[in-house]
Amino acid sequence: MITVYGIKNCDTVKKARRWLDERGLAYGFHDVRMDGLGEATLGAWCDAVGWEALLNRKGTTWRKLPDAEKHISTTLDAVRLMLAHPTLIKRPVLVSGDTVLVGFDEVLYQQRLS
Repeated sequence: MITVYGIKNCDTVKKARRWLDERGLAYGFHDVRMDGLGEATLGAWCDAVGWEALLNRKGTTWRKLPDAEKHISTTLDAVRLMLAHPTLIKRPVLVSGDTVLVGFDEVLYQQRLS
């Protein structure tokens, strides 16, 4: 089973969900802002893909952060920041078994999920 983590009104999440729907792939949806996210889950994603791949430094939330919060030196720093501000997590995150995919990439989805 695939789980899509994101925010329901995010356009990129909508693209990923549409892509899965068009291929008849079953999935569950987890809204990281409404449903929350555990430190262990986020830590596992960081182990799988690296915190740099998960942290969205292009969005509004990042730009609004005080400079002092933007200095990240460890995975734990990144995890704590993303837990405090879930919209800093690059979206969507798709998890299927041991596979963790970040962002929407149709080619990668085809290779890893089909």
